[in-house]
Amino acid sequence: MSQKKHYSGLTDEEVSESRRKNGVNILTPPEKDPLWKRFLEKFGDPLIIILMIAGVLSIGISCYEFWGLGQGASVFFEPIGIFIAILLATGLAFIFELKADKEFALLNQVNDDEPVQVIRNGNAMQIAKKDVVVGDIVILNTGEEVPADGELLEAVSLNIDESTLTGEPICHKTTDKAEFDKDATFPSNHTMRGTKVMEGHGIMKVFAVGDKTENGKVFEAAQIDDSVKTPLNEQLDGLGDLITKISYGFAAAIIVGRTIMYFINMPGFEWVSFLAFFLQTLMVAVTLVVVAVPEGLPMAVTLSLAYSMRRMLKTNNLVRKMHACETMGATTVICTDKTGTLTQNQMQVYKTNFFGHPSKELLYEGIAVNSTAQLDLSGAKPSVLGNPTEGALLLWLKECGANYMELRDNAARVEELPFTTERKYMATVVKSATGKNILYVKGAPEIVFGMCKNTCGVTKQEIDGQLLEYQNQAMRTLGFAYQELNDDDKTIENNKVVADNLTFLGIVAISDPVRLDVPDAVGEVLDAGIKVKIVTGDTPGTAKEIGRQIGLWDDKTDSDRNIISGVEFAELTDGQLLERVGDLKIIARARPMDKKRLVEALQANNEVVAVTGDGTNDAPALKTAHVGLSMGDGTSVAKEASDITIIDNSFSSIGRAVMWGRSLYQNIQRFILFQMTVNVAACFIVLFGAFMGMQSPLTVTQMLWVNLIMDTFAAMALASLPPSQSVMRDKPRSRTSFIINHPMWKSIIGVGGIFFLLLLGLLYYFEHTDITCLTEIGNVAMGANSGLSPYELSLFFTIFVFLQFWNMFNARAFETGRSAFHFKGCGGFGLIALVILVGQIVIVTIGGEFFNVVPLKLIDWVIIIVATSLVMWIGELIRLFKK
Repeated sequence: MSQKKHYSGLTDEEVSESRRKNGVNILTPPEKDPLWKRFLEKFGDPLIIILMIAGVLSIGISCYEFWGLGQGASVFFEPIGIFIAILLATGLAFIFELKADKEFALLNQVNDDEPVQVIRNGNAMQIAKKDVVVGDIVILNTGEEVPADGELLEAVSLNIDESTLTGEPICHKTTDKAEFDKDATFPSNHTMRGTKVMEGHGIMKVFAVGDKTENGKVFEAAQIDDSVKTPLNEQLDGLGDLITKISYGFAAAIIVGRTIMYFINMPGFEWVSFLAFFLQTLMVAVTLVVVAVPEGLPMAVTLSLAYSMRRMLKTNNLVRKMHACETMGATTVICTDKTGTLTQNQMQVYKTNFFGHPSKELLYEGIAVNSTAQLDLSGAKPSVLGNPTEGALLLWLKECGANYMELRDNAARVEELPFTTERKYMATVVKSATGKNILYVKGAPEIVFGMCKNTCGVTKQEIDGQLLEYQNQAMRTLGFAYQELNDDDKTIENNKVVADNLTFLGIVAISDPVRLDVPDAVGEVLDAGIKVKIVTGDTPGTAKEIGRQIGLWDDKTDSDRNIISGVEFAELTDGQLLERVGDLKIIARARPMDKKRLVEALQANNEVVAVTGDGTNDAPALKTAHVGLSMGDGTSVAKEASDITIIDNSFSSIGRAVMWGRSLYQNIQRFILFQMTVNVAACFIVLFGAFMGMQSPLTVTQMLWVNLIMDTFAAMALASLPPSQSVMRDKPRSRTSFIINHPMWKSIIGVGGIFFLLLLGLLYYFEHTDITCLTEIGNVAMGANSGLSPYELSLFFTIFVFLQFWNMFNARAFETGRSAFHFKGCGGFGLIALVILVGQIVIVTIGGEFFNVVPLKLIDWVIIIVATSLVMWIGELIRLFKK
């Protein structure tokens, strides 16, 4: 490779002009269907179709009553109410879909904000991917995504994955025309947007951005993958199917039973009257189906997930795939990296041990040229771009007064062997500023030392002793060597160093302290019953010391069975691994595919696995895991493969994600508890009411208010409950457990049954009396069945709603160990409860024939609100005695 040039890049004025002339580096998403078309799609929902059929039947009945029986125009209020409810239901679904699209669009924009290294104004700096312009000089390193289409100016062992464009996983890129592949889809000196650097590094000049790139020409809007069926989805589907089948059975019983009753009670048969009766019966049956089908559940889950996604962002968890919110709550094992997650990822040179008194010029040049890192000096404080370990060396050079850029510019690079995890070293041949050709080698000290002929009097035992001392302090170590070359000396062949006269320069110890919050965070996760496993490329000594510092490793109880090296891990058979994987706490010197195999073994043992990763090599494990957690400063490949991005790279953020997941699951359980109690009481009331009289005690429009509007508010109220730290004291739930647990069944059947009996008794009493005020109860003698007056129907409807209203407070407090009046951090619940309360008063007061109600007296409102509140007070007493 020819001498590396010093690039100046674009000036600020040139950047602005290029952006004006060539556009921005953002892909324009394809046009979506117009809003009206997307709104009409909502009418394809099975529930909406049922409601529309009910509306058509209701119109038929109303037409007969208006023209056949000569009743007033008020008979059309009920079908109008049904269609308004349909519009409300479709409108809400439409609004939530638009909100979800907006959320997903924001998430899709995350990729546009990925950091890119460029050279501008003669200085290396970091900018957002969307800010790259035509003419920019872009630095490409292993694991990074190419931000735009460009022509290579330099390429060192550069291999790129072009599978996103051509299906070819590995394409060799070069600036040497003699090595060009004539059959390649794209020229060998071109790099394309969206492809990934798999090996080596290079520098390119951008010639196309945004829609004008090859990627832009074939771009389709990236969509969040919502096809993943989590245990929660499967449980809700099963619950919905069960309830739907039961409701259809109840509806069939109503149709058959009421038809038989018609023939028993009616002395003569008339087609017209029978048809009217049968249409009313169908309306009652449809009402029961509307009551029973848990249409609020999908909305509750969507609300809960969307709310959690937004709130989790404040805890540095950027959720990219919605299902991950809930799945984190079921996690039983976390496989974590060490660097950047457990440690600060702020590498700094701790100590240097050089032997043989090498010259500063030799040392400084070797460190500067045999590195791919850069320093961004544009800010008040230098920041590292690229490998943090190499960055620590450049910062050390700066502290020593050496300018690494000048050293690089003054040394013409002749040949380079990039670092790989298999070789564990890198090498560079340069024409030194001294005029000599020099080979510099840097890598794992034990490997570099073994390659050296001249060791400056240092023995392997001394080197091993120093390495052990540093590693026991959880420090990273690098060894350095060099060789002045003669014309006939061999240097690099077959991707390895073959030089036979290397001189060992010494060792540098680099520290990366444990994050201050990690020991407590790991302790919290362990107390929550979640196992933690460290997977790192560091030595066993380093990994074990980090394990001690964070509270994972205990020398008194842990042994060699709990730690394994990558080589030993690979030698285990699948059967041996399955038997041992539960005991492993640390995998040291791990290779790229070790983490993926670990995840698969854990999953085979029925564990729910979360994996952290920041590198391209972590992508297979991140994709395989139930939840992949990428780091905020990780590679684009890792982020693409992940479900959640930990913005601050901290393990404590992972613990908060678990807390959110568990709390979210409980919030969904609370809504199911609330709605199922409503459904049990309502279904039996409609069923029994259908046989007690000719009219249903609850109309379709009334039940639509309860089941669509009120339940939507309840879903919002229960979804907005903040996460509880107490869930971290529980053990992980089983993936196969049903979402309705034993305490929930008891509450649903018990409370729902009590509500039904209470309402049934009230219904029977109202039918056999003529109540005009609740103060008359007990003072009016019961007589023959006189049906229900409009006032009694309004009383019944209001009592039914307020029984559910107060039970919402019990559902809120379910399994929290707290009072229903604990409102700290959840003021939204109180506001929504107030909306429901006011809404019911307004509907009964001004709803009229639209809701089949009449205004109630003030004393009745007071009696109903106070009397039904006993539901909550009894719940409070039960919770008090349970403490």
